[in-house]
Amino acid sequence: MNPSLAAEPRSSAVAPANVFDWLDETAEMRAEAGLTRTVRSRAADDGVLDLAGNDYLGLTRHPVVVRAAADAALRWGGGSTGSRLVTGTTALHTELEEELAEFCGVEAALVFSSGYTANLAALTALTDPDTLIVSDAYNHASLIDGCRLARADVQRVPHSDPAAVAEALAGRAKRRALVVTDSVFSVDGDAAPLPALSAAARAHGAALLVDDAHGLG
Repeated sequence: MNPSLAAEPRSSAVAPANVFDWLDETAEMRAEAGLTRTVRSRAADDGVLDLAGNDYLGLTRHPVVVRAAADAALRWGGGSTGSRLVTGTTALHTELEEELAEFCGVEAALVFSSGYTANLAALTALTDPDTLIVSDAYNHASLIDGCRLARADVQRVPHSDPAAVAEALAGRAKRRALVVTDSVFSVDGDAAPLPALSAAARAHGAALLVDDAHGLG
């Protein structure tokens, strides 16, 4: 026997529970509440009519789009090789952003890997802890997470209610304010009253951020 081991005092303390036990408990609670969601893979040729996806215009399988993506991968490789600021911006990115800006009739466009990351970036860039964010109750989860990351003062207002937005803006001090909404809400499919929201924002010196992920095109 190793003398150094024999000299060590034996502890009578009970071993602590697994620090990740709470994950199992939370999973059980979620299952009991009927909130468990399961990832299901799909085959390329499953023949199923997709009514749950976001490919509204059917462009993911359009021959021109598929051919262009294949040609781009053959020329540029399977990845951007780095972040946009370092080596990840290619001529293709610039061309796409210029065409998107022209299509949308805006000064410039910036492409992200997903709508989720775009919302996180926009909300954290346009606000700070002193900003009031007025957020529609039915906003997408990416907007909600963006509001959390912004560390701003977030006030949730009833769905599609410009009067409630105006009231929230009128009640603030002299802080900056940002009104946040989807254009077409992904769950219910209804459209936001954008003219009225824009009028309320302008009347109270606030900015309006619109997630048009489900309305573009």
